[in-house]
Amino acid sequence: MQVNVKIQRFNPEQDKKPYWKTYQVEAALNDQILDVLHQVKWYQDGTLTLRRSCAHGICGSDAMVINGRNRLACKTLVKHVGANITVEPIRGMKVVKDLVVDMRPFFAKYRSVLPFLINDSAPPDTERLQTIEARARFDDTTKCILCACCTTACPSFWANEDYVGPAAIVQAHRFIFDDRDQGTMQRLEVLNERDGVWRCRTVFNCVEACPRDIDITKAIGDIKKALLYSNF
Repeated sequence: MQVNVKIQRFNPEQDKKPYWKTYQVEAALNDQILDVLHQVKWYQDGTLTLRRSCAHGICGSDAMVINGRNRLACKTLVKHVGANITVEPIRGMKVVKDLVVDMRPFFAKYRSVLPFLINDSAPPDTERLQTIEARARFDDTTKCILCACCTTACPSFWANEDYVGPAAIVQAHRFIFDDRDQGTMQRLEVLNERDGVWRCRTVFNCVEACPRDIDITKAIGDIKKALLYSNF
């Protein structure tokens, strides 16, 4: 079938503002939108710029707005969106070129929540063992691939670029509720700041946008409860 692909283009070195350009591509119903974009870049317009890596929904690098929704181009098929496809960069971040945005502020917020195991006790002779029940406490938030779909779908982030954002909060949750970790209070202190977890207004955009089906709003609620019942 022939599909019409309308792509938002912008090269800050030569364009004053973004504009739309439409391409016609032959595609099958089970083709990924990423395949369609490759057809445009490889055979029609080599100036198109996009970010992608694994093409299997693991790396999260090809997050973009497809037909008005944050999605991964590799997980979205032509049959999911139809023959008229619009593609634009994820919102709320500076566009580097076309579909590529500057992710540095996003990863700075990710690093701010200390996304690694903190445990100053002497290491055991074997692994740091954990029960199945304890692991289940934070299992959902281990699925995050840092694609930024949730953060860039969040109205609180659009209104305030300093908001730490749901992705960073999810990453904090993964360690705060890990019973092997000893850095809970450090992370809660970060999340209790002015632009921390309390900026969330529970709109649920993040849950809808997440390509890994993480219950992000529940994770944010867990952290709010942890703050309310802690020394903060």
